[in-house]
Amino acid sequence: MAIRTSSAEWKGTLKEGAGSMRLGSGAYEGPFSFVSRFEEGPGTNPEELIGAAQAGCFSMFLSALLTKEGFVPGTIRTTASVHLGAGPAITLIELHCEAQIPGITEELFAQLAENAKKNCPVSKALTGPEIRLEAVLVA
Repeated sequence: MAIRTSSAEWKGTLKEGAGSMRLGSGAYEGPFSFVSRFEEGPGTNPEELIGAAQAGCFSMFLSALLTKEGFVPGTIRTTASVHLGAGPAITLIELHCEAQIPGITEELFAQLAENAKKNCPVSKALTGPEIRLEAVLVA
């Protein structure tokens, strides 16, 4: 299967420092800071990127489930709101999905959406995958 790589660099202290994050594909590179993460400053933050990953993965997985059931999805639009609470810790991810699926019942749509929420790869990853670390101190 595919291996995807992203990177981040941080310089300075937590509150006064700044950093940048870059997707391995080069499709996005942007700044982040204490203010963009914990307040309302310019730049992005890890939680926004997790939200984008969750919304994208859920939408694609739901499309696959719908297609498997014989439906042709029109539009699947998903928003993920990632809550960063005390600790700091991600305490909640709220998904809001609006979809145009001709011919489907509300009941079947709800079942498939719940399946996508539980089983898309990003949802599974957010339940606690093994994280391996190699940390090297450089001069």
